[in-house]
Amino acid sequence: MDIGSKIKELRIANGLTQEELADRSELSKGFISQMENNLTSPSIATLIDVLQCLGTDLKHFFSDDEDKQIVFSKEDYFEKTDEELKNNIQWIIPNAQKNIMEPILLTLEAGGATYPDNPHEGEEFGYVLSGTVQIVLGNRSFKAKKGESFYYEAKYKHYLKSKNGAKVLWISSPPSF
Repeated sequence: MDIGSKIKELRIANGLTQEELADRSELSKGFISQMENNLTSPSIATLIDVLQCLGTDLKHFFSDDEDKQIVFSKEDYFEKTDEELKNNIQWIIPNAQKNIMEPILLTLEAGGATYPDNPHEGEEFGYVLSGTVQIVLGNRSFKAKKGESFYYEAKYKHYLKSKNGAKVLWISSPPSF
């Protein structure tokens, strides 16, 4: 990790000059400059003081959140085709099962369906990109066509099916696939 560059980014994001940061952290402007250019390393106590002046702390400063991938393309998707159920599932956010929600792109061939999902905690949302789907919740059934969305609590046995094929953006929370 390039500590100096990260401190400089935070300083600029906070609209501070090196001199202003130096004044707030009771350091010299020269020390701030050397630190930002990785010519010197601050002690832990000094780093804590500087980060406090920049509105953050050690935990967030050293967090890897910024290194996480934000945009995903088709090359990143994980895909599974089920010949028996006549469906194709694309996990459009890889490793989404570790997240609070899991978006997938579901393609149902004519006569295709999803595995019946037992009742569980959580909720599911879908947006029909093409075709028509039948949403089965327990002993009730609902239809949604292209341009329509659906939402339900997953406390009933549930699944989707389509007579003529459909493509659905489906998001479940927590992940259930």
